[in-house]
Amino acid sequence: MNSRSLIAIIAALVLACTCKTTFGQDARRLVMSGRNLTAEEVESLEKQLEQNPEDIALRTKLLGYYFRKQYTNLSAREARQKHLLWLVVNSPESEVLGIPEGTLNAILERDAYSQAKKAWLDHIQRKPADLKLLEHSANFFKLHDRELAIESLQKARALDMDNPQWPKELGHIYSLGVIRKPPKDRRLAAEKALEQFETAYKLSSDSEQNVLLKDLAQMALLAQRIEKAREYAEKMLSENPPGWNYGNNIHHGNIVLGRIAIKMDDLEEAKKRLVNAGNTPGSPQLNSFGPNMALAKELLEKGEKDIVLKYFALCSKFWKLRKDRLDKWSVAVKDGRIPNFGANLAR
Repeated sequence: MNSRSLIAIIAALVLACTCKTTFGQDARRLVMSGRNLTAEEVESLEKQLEQNPEDIALRTKLLGYYFRKQYTNLSAREARQKHLLWLVVNSPESEVLGIPEGTLNAILERDAYSQAKKAWLDHIQRKPADLKLLEHSANFFKLHDRELAIESLQKARALDMDNPQWPKELGHIYSLGVIRKPPKDRRLAAEKALEQFETAYKLSSDSEQNVLLKDLAQMALLAQRIEKAREYAEKMLSENPPGWNYGNNIHHGNIVLGRIAIKMDDLEEAKKRLVNAGNTPGSPQLNSFGPNMALAKELLEKGEKDIVLKYFALCSKFWKLRKDRLDKWSVAVKDGRIPNFGANLAR
């Protein structure tokens, strides 16, 4: 597996977990603090853990350290596997098992993944109504054993019908990799995701509903439910309170409306929407992972180079972390080529 594939897996895990804003916050703080440990501090913590193996906070902190180093350091990867397996077997309710750092790679870590998979299935068999087990097992299985993840979430949903978390998670799993599917399969997966997101929307508070609008609009568009997609996108723009999601709504609402305009052969409206999307003030997600390039690609396919280059320039104001990527794409467009936008087609 090449480095781009590894980065894509990590990105997918992170994006898929952004919906669980109220879960695992302490674990995330411990993981983040672990990333700044020195080698000497890690050695000291490992010795402390030998004396007190039940210290979950210590293990979580160490996982933060090893998570960053696992792809360049074999001993770090092995240490990470050891701690994760211990947690899965002995403390499956630990919050770190509900976030990206609490998973294993079935390709690179085949043996450890198989051991953990068996442990998760054993736990669920013994305690089939334990919501925390079902939540964490779904997090573990979502990339490599998707059907098992869906099974866990469906069980949780049946046990906890009024909780929007379960249909929201199911929606995210159905939406994973949807744009890479053949058209018929893409539409079917998008319809499944849309159904789950709509269920979650009905069960959610106003603020949670606002965050779901992007997923609803994007899945409705891919499911070819054009009027639904328009409705959700317009709501993103008209019902957009201040906060961390404000810039996301401006960006993604205009992207969806622009793509609808292209379907309606209204090129001028699509171009206007692309500029509006680029005029977002940014957001934590946009600033880190970058803008959505689906509308830009569709306009390039129509020969609209100038408006796309303007869009790149606007995006550079908030996507400072990867301005080099925007510069590279700009060169390609000026040369008459359509860049490989990769994961930014599905942001």
